[in-house]
Amino acid sequence: MTNIEIIQELYRCFREKDDDGFRAICSDDLEWIQNLGFPYGRCRKGAEAVIETVFKGNMREWEDFSYDISQFLDAGSTIVVIGSYAGIHHSTKKQMQAAAAHVYDLRGGKVCRFRMFADTKSMWDAMS
Repeated sequence: MTNIEIIQELYRCFREKDDDGFRAICSDDLEWIQNLGFPYGRCRKGAEAVIETVFKGNMREWEDFSYDISQFLDAGSTIVVIGSYAGIHHSTKKQMQAAAAHVYDLRGGKVCRFRMFADTKSMWDAMS
């Protein structure tokens, strides 16, 4: 698979809740960095931490949570994905949409680092 195909597979794993597929395309030393302004944003280490605290956490916090992709940018061992988050907060029932960029670094055909940059104001507005 090309690096873009690997990242497309990562999004498929997220959409279909395929945790084993996600584990298979991540390196053992995966770093998952969400910007600090993001709800629960911080750095997590390893695929298990991402599955439990990020993927499952998003599902606990939001209904119909998604990342809608508008563009993939190929920079060799780095793939940038431009898009936006969408969802409805479970408690407040408010909708949100937030522009975001995801930056993935790959090594040896595996995702070794994720960095997220998001406009989080609409998320916090929906949560309050």
